[in-house]
Amino acid sequence: MKQYLPIMTVFTFMLIIIPIVSVIRNKEEMPEETIVSVSESRTPHKINVVKATVTETSAEEKEEDFFLVMDKDSGEIMKVSSRDYVIGAVMAEMPSSFEKEALKAQAVAAHTYAVRQREKEKLKPTASLCGAHFSNDPRYYQAFFTKEQAKDFYGDYFDISYEKISSAVDEVTDEIILYQNEPIVAAFHSMSGGMTESSKDIWGNETPYLVPVESFSDEEIATYKESYTFTPEEIKARISAYCGAEFEGKEAEWFYVTERTDSGSVTEIQVGDKTLSGADFRTILSLRSQNFTINYNGEDFIIITKGYGHGVGMSQYGANAMAKDGATYREILSHYYPGTEISEVI
Repeated sequence: MKQYLPIMTVFTFMLIIIPIVSVIRNKEEMPEETIVSVSESRTPHKINVVKATVTETSAEEKEEDFFLVMDKDSGEIMKVSSRDYVIGAVMAEMPSSFEKEALKAQAVAAHTYAVRQREKEKLKPTASLCGAHFSNDPRYYQAFFTKEQAKDFYGDYFDISYEKISSAVDEVTDEIILYQNEPIVAAFHSMSGGMTESSKDIWGNETPYLVPVESFSDEEIATYKESYTFTPEEIKARISAYCGAEFEGKEAEWFYVTERTDSGSVTEIQVGDKTLSGADFRTILSLRSQNFTINYNGEDFIIITKGYGHGVGMSQYGANAMAKDGATYREILSHYYPGTEISEVI
């Protein structure tokens, strides 16, 4: 395999990480969403730093052997081996019940994210990170469990889960995804609306490998569609509090979708007398995705979403379905990040 070339220029962009490895209701339920890149243009988030200390690096230790992770609660900077970090990231991002090839694909994507973020911090440090490469706060960075956190989360399932995930990680230990010799923006999400989304349509940044690809198996997931019911009073209160929109006339005329992507996500919607982005509308109403329809039944508004997450990059459920059909992790990554290649960090 080609060797990873050091990055010498500042990344032109790092797409915003909006979290969302969310509340997980049971030990094997899917973390709900992750966007794994950070915008260089965003306002640095605040972390309550209690202490910021880190063990010195020995002369024999290479930079690629570890990551510096700020703990979101204590502010302590943890020095975590690359292997342990990737294991912890996969344990936080994808349930161990998924197929091994899907876990391997997630591991390579997680490793790629971490390497890219480390390079970004070397070139343009974020003051609030105090020298760390990223934090373990899933609102801003990739989710990560320490071994103790994973034990608490998985409980009685920890040993078997850790063994399966660490075995998958060990098979792809040094591998990352490159595009033109740079680590990619390894965006991923829970499940698409049947087709993944373009980064240009969702985030405004055109990226050659973050383009729509089919992920039809997502439509077979039990939670693919979600229905939300809002009274006119509820929906008016939420939206007015957010943007001051005023609503007049018949309820059935309050909303009008003015723009959708080819994959189905709403990018612009008329809301009363205001125009909002689909992302803002999703945030206001806490919807699972921007791929939604709105209907008024005479009493309530019924909103139905398809998929879960922003829809850009790899669909985790789609990856699992491909693995069940016999695809390798390389085939999965090639499908969801077309035009990229897998290489080794040296």
